[in-house]
Amino acid sequence: MKRIGLIGIFVLGLWGCLWAAGSGPSPSDETSGMLAVIDPQGKRAGTCPLKHTDVKASISGYLTDVTVTQRFTNPYPDKINAVYTFPLSQSGAVYDMMMKVGARTIRGEIHPRDKARQIYEAARKQGHVAALLDQERPNIFTQSVANIEPGQDVVITLRYMEVLPYEDGDFQFVFPTVVGPRYVPGQPVANSGTGWAPDTDQVPDASRVTPPVTPQGTRAGHDLSIAVDIQPGAPLKNLRSELHQVEVTQGSDRAHVELASRNTIPNQDFILRYSTADDHVRDALLTHHGGKDGGYFAFVLQPPRRVQARHVNPKELVFVVDTSGSMRGDPLDKIKETMRHALANLNPQDTFNLITFSGDTRVVFPKPVPATPENVKTARGVLMGAQARGGTEMMTAIRTALAPSDSQKHVRVVVFMTDGYVGNDMAILGEIQKHPRARVFSFGVGSSVNRFLLDNVARAGRGEAEYITQATESRQVASRFYERIRHPVLTDIRLDFGNLPVEELYPTRIPDLFSSRPVLVVGRYRQPGRGEVVIRGTAGGKEWERAVKVELPGQAENPVLRQIWARRKIDHLMAADFSGLQSQPKPEIQEQITRLGVDYRLVSQFTSFVAVEDKTVTQGGQARTVAVPVEMPEGVSYEGVFGERDEQKPAALRVRSPMPAQTELVAEGRGVVNRGAVAAAPTAELHPSLVQALMVRDSLSGADSFEFEGIRVEHGRTVVRISFRQLSDKELKELGELGVEVLRREESAVVARVPLDKLEELAKKPYIVHIEPAKA
Repeated sequence: MKRIGLIGIFVLGLWGCLWAAGSGPSPSDETSGMLAVIDPQGKRAGTCPLKHTDVKASISGYLTDVTVTQRFTNPYPDKINAVYTFPLSQSGAVYDMMMKVGARTIRGEIHPRDKARQIYEAARKQGHVAALLDQERPNIFTQSVANIEPGQDVVITLRYMEVLPYEDGDFQFVFPTVVGPRYVPGQPVANSGTGWAPDTDQVPDASRVTPPVTPQGTRAGHDLSIAVDIQPGAPLKNLRSELHQVEVTQGSDRAHVELASRNTIPNQDFILRYSTADDHVRDALLTHHGGKDGGYFAFVLQPPRRVQARHVNPKELVFVVDTSGSMRGDPLDKIKETMRHALANLNPQDTFNLITFSGDTRVVFPKPVPATPENVKTARGVLMGAQARGGTEMMTAIRTALAPSDSQKHVRVVVFMTDGYVGNDMAILGEIQKHPRARVFSFGVGSSVNRFLLDNVARAGRGEAEYITQATESRQVASRFYERIRHPVLTDIRLDFGNLPVEELYPTRIPDLFSSRPVLVVGRYRQPGRGEVVIRGTAGGKEWERAVKVELPGQAENPVLRQIWARRKIDHLMAADFSGLQSQPKPEIQEQITRLGVDYRLVSQFTSFVAVEDKTVTQGGQARTVAVPVEMPEGVSYEGVFGERDEQKPAALRVRSPMPAQTELVAEGRGVVNRGAVAAAPTAELHPSLVQALMVRDSLSGADSFEFEGIRVEHGRTVVRISFRQLSDKELKELGELGVEVLRREESAVVARVPLDKLEELAKKPYIVHIEPAKA
């Protein structure tokens, strides 16, 4: 018999990244608890294929150019294909990909997604080293690298550009490092990717946005280095990193920032903030003229200073709080702390309600109630007693919070607090767009939240987004929110470009400003010209306007503005069909986005980069595919996400619970966990070790004798204890027909020798409660 000493297992084909538990001494370059490669005979073969990610960002004024370098290696004795799902900025324009194999560097070509996939697959089958970059969401990407030979390195370099956000006196650079575990609603239909969740009827690409997660107490084996050069064009001050230790070299008008450790675990956003000596940043006009292509510009207009309105109208506020499993621990504690301040600062004239959601949705009051001390106390009591558990049924909560606004004359303000870990983000945004009378303010709570969803929730809801980490002062968050909704900076904003030859401006409708941040508009101009731009709006209840003289030159100055404009147009097209993009996009929208991606060399949902090293054919036949595991985001609970009885299992082995959504959900059966999503699954709980034993058997090509974590399998059979809801001769007869050999009988259980391949069928029996390993 083969003996395998392991706890976590990520098996694709016959190879996988496994956590080696007590499997011998660790190489010196590995961290204790690091994931390791285990071959089909249970022998240690190396570490996982992604070694390191290096990030270099160059900030000049408002523009940020980011270079991301991923170094893949093959620690296996056979060649492999590596698949890595990772995040990038939700607002970045990814405009380049390079692949380095040995001494050769190949620049990626942009193609429609299907064509790029065809090129990649053809190269893979022919034995060429190839790379493919797909976008799954604007902030989630998949890097596939084919035919990495044993001991070989393949280096992938990506570049993206974005406009740096500026708000309330601070510039902010954010680099996301990990894709958090998404809740996936719907019924399983297929598997198109290497993720732990199956594709469903509601999230058709779920297996492409749920990368395998390392088991608790282990490392994925890849790390991170980040370096940022800042040249803001003015003296710097108050430079700080929110979540990481950094080393700073600072001059009067520039700075260089690096992570203090080059071996940082990629499990939380890198957030860098700074301000300049002149707190009131000036307007900026960035331009580029490309000859026959015409001109492109980005116009940054500063708003007026906030004016305190003399009269503040009463508000109807609805607080919607995510209490799903991923919020367990630090995130929910932070929400409770923030909400204490928010409830305490309600105006007596305001009305409010509180909605909590996880697998179900709970509304505290039948309708919004006055902010009396008694009502506030009731809401606070419900919130303080809330526990994080179950799935993230966000759609029901969104509808519950927004639907009443459709028939109201007054504006409903909805405050939405969540980490955004859902797979149906596009459908959520489409639903918010159906309720234009409400204003939605999103609060992302956690160390590595879904910023694409949260930014667009606020954009679709005509509100603003704010992000709360453990380092954020909760009292200030609540204070800023009330200041924003009671005293907006500028509303009903209009831009008048006069006779300037501009066109295709994005956004087409300028959102209201609730915080002190600039108005950013990108557009095209047909020919050089001079003129005046007038910005108008309402500030402090009074009309306000300001005129700015501008010149649109004929010189090539900032070529990246082409990609930034194209990316903003893609964002505009996506917003016109969020619901369709989740499953079935409108053909005209898909065609326009595809054309923009190809013409402007941008990765999008419908365009991908592909690179092929066509000079060399690798040896060794077809390669095996290995999915690179990712870290659990800092502060997120394994037990909350994957179930209390399931915390040691990697995501690839976790399963979904069939229990009603309003109950506390536990992992049951074999398959894929979905944070409490309701799905067709066995009704009995199959012990995690037995689930893993099934996977080990599969990884060993159906071997019928082996030992795993104390479970002995001989000739395809193992000894288990089966607990029953009911036990009679009828049930025993049915078990016998499945090949179950009863060794001894207890009051409501039996110890029996069962065929391993019948475990899943047994777990589906309605009269069985639990199946666990036992001794004969």
